[in-house]
Amino acid sequence: MLRLHHVEKSVPAGQGRLWLLRQIELNIAAGEFVAITGPSGAGKSTLLHILGLLDAEFSGEYWLDGQAVHGLNAKARQALQREAIGFIFQYYHLIDDLSVAENLELPLSYRNVPAAERKARVADILDRFQIVGKKDLYPRQLSGGQQQLVAVARATITRPKILLADEPTGALHQSQGEEIMALLEELHRAGSTILMVTHNPANAARAQRQVSLKDGWVQT
Repeated sequence: MLRLHHVEKSVPAGQGRLWLLRQIELNIAAGEFVAITGPSGAGKSTLLHILGLLDAEFSGEYWLDGQAVHGLNAKARQALQREAIGFIFQYYHLIDDLSVAENLELPLSYRNVPAAERKARVADILDRFQIVGKKDLYPRQLSGGQQQLVAVARATITRPKILLADEPTGALHQSQGEEIMALLEELHRAGSTILMVTHNPANAARAQRQVSLKDGWVQT
């Protein structure tokens, strides 16, 4: 599903370069649940941005579902991102002026999904995530856990090939975080491929395997 070969990332620093990622080799099979761990500054978010096609400024090879990401232009990368990747962020990134149902429908509109199908998919995901009663509420009317639940639903409504989660429980209370982790495990059992950045050892232990970074290097 996903393969990185000798991926490196650096930025200018004074007269030289600051290396954020070094010689990354990574293979993720379809249906895997992988936790990316490591201390602050290890390169976890940088790696996630590359995997999510948010950052094209790297060297090396990145293959996603057979496509050479490193050889795509900006337009093709954007199209692949919309088709293949769902994002779950720490701080939800819901749109305040849209209702829950409208937040869920928005990514489908970006993909030119017909209106009737959009409504059907929203109704299905509301039922699946047991948030039908929240559909007309706005993000400010929801608890943090409820907002993250909507964010996970929004990330999955497009049926992406891979889910990227950046500290998905970092802003939540323990009980709310447990609900989100249980949901990610359920999505994994249903066949989703999930990469999760986390500082939480207990959350990382719930993944199938862990990839640890330190100073931009994968630890073996």
